[in-house]
Amino acid sequence: MTLKIHIDEGAAPYEQVRAQISGQVRSGVLPVGYKLPTVRGLAEELGLAANTVAKAYRALESDGVIETRGRNGTFVAAAGSAAEREAATAAQAYAERVRRLALTESAALDAVRDALRAAYGGGV
Repeated sequence: MTLKIHIDEGAAPYEQVRAQISGQVRSGVLPVGYKLPTVRGLAEELGLAANTVAKAYRALESDGVIETRGRNGTFVAAAGSAAEREAATAAQAYAERVRRLALTESAALDAVRDALRAAYGGGV
């Protein structure tokens, strides 16, 4: 169980780092409590600027995927509970909004599917 990241010329490097770490956490390759490399260490290893890796780590922390424990380092967070709570809150707000707009359930779900397809590049 080790962090493996490959940067190519596709998406922005910080997004590649974020997506690959997030994917490895979701798939269980990186278990809860796994200690991630330091920002500088990972930046050196990948040949990226430290600010690029720091931006990815901030996004992952905001999503509840990782947590920083001060001087102790950065670790994979417990089962994405913060991300799931945020998603549930957003879903509730969306449900209330479409009800006020008098959309049918079918129309509201179609809008969500379209948005997810766009967000995930057509993969949903």
